[in-house]
Amino acid sequence: MFRNPSGCAISGIISKSGKRFSGERIIKSIAVMHERSNGLGGGFTAYGIYPEYKDFYAFHIFYDDNMAKKECETFLEKHFDIINLSRIPTRKIPEITDEPLIWRYFVSPLPTKLAASQLDEREYVVRCVFRINTAIKGAYVFSSGKNMGVFKAVGFPEDVGRFYKLEEYEGYCFTAHGRYPTNTPGWWGGAHPFALLDYSVVHNGEISSYDANRRAIEMYGYKCTLLTDTEVIAYMIDYLHRRIGLNFDEICHVFAAPFWSTIEGKPKQEREELKFLRNVFASQLITGPFSIIVGFEGGMMALNDRLKLRSMVVGEKDDMVYVASEEAAIRVIQSDLDKVWSPMGGEGVIINVEEGKY
Repeated sequence: MFRNPSGCAISGIISKSGKRFSGERIIKSIAVMHERSNGLGGGFTAYGIYPEYKDFYAFHIFYDDNMAKKECETFLEKHFDIINLSRIPTRKIPEITDEPLIWRYFVSPLPTKLAASQLDEREYVVRCVFRINTAIKGAYVFSSGKNMGVFKAVGFPEDVGRFYKLEEYEGYCFTAHGRYPTNTPGWWGGAHPFALLDYSVVHNGEISSYDANRRAIEMYGYKCTLLTDTEVIAYMIDYLHRRIGLNFDEICHVFAAPFWSTIEGKPKQEREELKFLRNVFASQLITGPFSIIVGFEGGMMALNDRLKLRSMVVGEKDDMVYVASEEAAIRVIQSDLDKVWSPMGGEGVIINVEEGKY
């Protein structure tokens, strides 16, 4: 039996000026890396796709059956003002089968419930998401940010894109994943991306520190329920960025911390900063081979493990930045690049959209 030891494909596209473009481009990009997947998971994150509802949280939810849907909607009505709800549009194609019920809700926390909780709004939303995912059998919130959405399924990523009609969406940033699961099941909830609020992660690799990372993050109230190592990265980003207040450059130095011998050779101020991050956030260090693309409101981050055991290439053309597992996945949608390079291990690439442009 063939096993692809470096399987999984990732791709990301972002416009630094915030201009919106069709999801068709990200489908073309990820399709080039078809052989890196095995049909057990594919998915996309799209940012800037719901401008008419940009002030509301967009919940994308899988339901096993109508009973789970009814119970979840009762919970949502008690905790949120539901502005709009509908099935997420899909097209029937033979490559995608056994789909769950897939619904979308634009919601805002009920002021009385929010005040009674004594939480800030984003923490309130996070706790409600975990409550649904752990307490309501057969209901999974797989996307919960504002003006963005995750679209994922069991299948090859290009088929998943067609299934969700992704070419009909326009956004300023898209990420994509083609899955080759090695030690976790292929199921709808376990496909990438993984998301919480506006943070999303696509990942190629295998996290050998998963148990340590999971135990550490669950001490802060997060619940890992989706049966895959990548889920914990999304929660660690939420914890480090939203709750602790680290910037994305600092998060790169936590996830792929330089070796102690490397740190010792740095100038004094940088050395002290790196020592602080490595000591205080030791349980968020990710070990094992990985390359990840992280989407967030107004930006995108790409990072390799510090030994660069997984491939990742970055290309630029005018205001567009492209990241992918292979250069071919960039060239197929932008053949004439101004710049193309492969970041070093542990070197984060962080792209921010111009202020107020998204």
